[in-house]
Amino acid sequence: MQNELENGASEQRWKAPQVYAMAGICLVLGLLLGYLFRDSGSHGTPPAPATAQPAFVHPASAGAPNAAPQPMPTLEQMQQMANKQAEPLLAKLKNDPTNAGLLNQIGTIYRSTHQFKEAVEYYEKALQIAPNNVAARTDMASCLYYEGNVDGALDQLQRALQYDPKDANSLFNLGMIRWQGKKDANGAVAAWEQLLKSNPTLAEAQRAEVKKLIAQVKQQSGTN
Repeated sequence: MQNELENGASEQRWKAPQVYAMAGICLVLGLLLGYLFRDSGSHGTPPAPATAQPAFVHPASAGAPNAAPQPMPTLEQMQQMANKQAEPLLAKLKNDPTNAGLLNQIGTIYRSTHQFKEAVEYYEKALQIAPNNVAARTDMASCLYYEGNVDGALDQLQRALQYDPKDANSLFNLGMIRWQGKKDANGAVAAWEQLLKSNPTLAEAQRAEVKKLIAQVKQQSGTN
């Protein structure tokens, strides 16, 4: 999934891997959507897979190698961080309310801190202005899934694929949600096989991960 926050967010900035390390919440839900293909600029050459659980470093302890590990922040603390980081962007938005880029950045702040309801609100506004933004639509789909709206998530991914049928993030997440959210093994395998077929230049490590998922789902479901 794309649209990571760019420059100028706030003084209390944190690195994306540090925030995604708070993914214990998401692990409870059964998957980390978009990890395999996160930040792929195109469906042809996605980067190497992200580390699933990098060590979280609290901003206050960054740069202090001997500092004791900080406890994982609560959702309330993460919301406070998100609100603080979004402040300057929200100020800009007042003077430019139809700026889809700003809306996407704000949505990404809230998604990155697991404030999925708020993230969906900003992604929806951005997509009303730029409905062909596949990355934003895929990000919104993951937020909807984490909010418990499985059908809404699948609908957004299908819409994303109408704009770009080869998008690796959309196809990967479509398979994951079909598998985890709908217990649809055949549908999941179909999405991942389409991913492999439509992305022949996919990095070998990522291709191997997708094949591994396909084999796992087939084994669990008893399909061939």
